[in-house]
Parts: sequence; C-alpha cells; structure tokens
Amino acid sequence: MEKRHLNEVVESHLRSLTGDRNVDRRTFVVTSLAAGFAAAVMPVSAQTITTSAEGLVAGEVKVKTRDGEMPAYRAMPATGSNFPVVLVVQEIFGVHEHIKDVCRRVAKAGYFAIAPELYARQGDPSKYTDIGKLVSEVVAKVPDAQVMSDLDACVAFARDSGKAETTRLGITGFCWGGRVVFMYAAHNPKVKAAVAWYGQTAQAFHVHKGACDATLSKRMGGLAGSEELSVHLVDLVRGAFRTEDRGVAERLLREDGAG
Repeated sequence: MEKRHLNEVVESHLRSLTGDRNVDRRTFVVTSLAAGFAAAVMPVSAQTITTSAEGLVAGEVKVKTRDGEMPAYRAMPATGSNFPVVLVVQEIFGVHEHIKDVCRRVAKAGYFAIAPELYARQGDPSKYTDIGKLVSEVVAKVPDAQVMSDLDACVAFARDSGKAETTRLGITGFCWGGRVVFMYAAHNPKVKAAVAWYGQTAQAFHVHKGACDATLSKRMGGLAGSEELSVHLVDLVRGAFRTEDRGVAERLLREDGAG
C-alpha cells in the first residue's frame, strides 16, 4: 500500500473526529457479504493464513438494526453454548475473507465471533481498487453513531441466539476498526476486554470527552508494527491513557520490522 493512500486513510479518520454525527437512516446498499478478498488488497500473498470451518458453525447472518437488516459474518463452535462474545471490526476493506478468517480463528478458541459489514449503507468496499476513492466515497461517510448502534445490534443478536453469553463481551478491530475498538469500549460499559490492531485512537479521546475515563476501567490491548507509516499505536495509547500516571491494566505490543 502506498504511503499516499495510508495518509488519506489517516486524514479521513481525523475528519471523522470533528464532532458527533447522527445516524443517517438510509437504504442498505450492501445486503450480502462479498466472496473472497477485497479488490484493493489483491494480489493475496501465498503466506496468507486460511482457517478451516471444520468444527464450527460459520457463515453469513442477518443482524436486525434500527433501520433494516445488516449482513455479518458469524462463527462459533459447532457444539456447546454460553460462548463468550468477540466483536470483530473490519479495516476499510469491509468484511472480506481476511475478517471472516479472523472470526473463524476466534471461534476455534471457543468464542462466538461476529463481524458486521459496517459500511452496508454507504457502499460496497470490496469492489474498490482505488483506496483514495474507497475512503472518500464510503469510509468517510460512515457516522460514528451508526457504528456504535450497529455493534450494539450485534451484541443483541448474539444474546438472542441462545448460544452466546454477552456478559463476557470483547472486541477487536484492525486499522479503521482499531479506532472503533476504543470508541466502543467507551460506549458500552459491558465490554470486558478490547484489543486494537493499530488505528487512530488517541484523537478519538481528544474529541469524545469522558471516553478516556470510562475506558480506563477495562483491560485494554494494542498491537502495531514499528514500520507503520502513521503514528505508532503504542505512543497513541500511552498519550491517551497516561499509563505511567494511572497504572492502567494494559498490554501494548509492537512488532519490530513489521508494518
């Protein structure tokens, strides 16, 4: 991915932090998940991890939201019940094969994993080859309030399935989804654990007053590569949470040489 494109992604995150935006009630553009990998990430590396669905119930589901049904990918063990829940939040590329695979990995560990297509009202991210257009035409138009509401709907879906125990609730996300992880941990006091894979996190707390203190009571985790073209997550989280001063129970990991 070119540095220019990553900068556009970062700029879109910053623009989205200029204030709260109301949920825009609109028709769902995407009614089912795309197959395979998003066009923007092609070609796929030969080292890409593929996780089998053996021993799992895995596939697309429809989640009832405030204004219609949203497609999502759900994976859980084929036997048993009362599984703890992990919300899996996409990168800008939507719920493509990578995110589905993450859900299957989480389910293999005994969790009820669900990844909603959070751009379903704004457009289909899987079709874009130009990242700049993807950001400007889809990602930048997704309101924070809509995302929070849709994740709440996923928790309700898990609860009503009869298979999940939503009192044990976690969330993880990647890049754009990394920022959402911290936002949702502050939004929902029932979140017990949150792990962000990079993402623009510190700025979210500068705008959303009170979110920092609400989130400090949770066990947080952050991961980033040292070659990230944007600001390192480790530094963002330390700045936002003042870890040395507050003694927050966090685990911050940085992989040297990765990006």
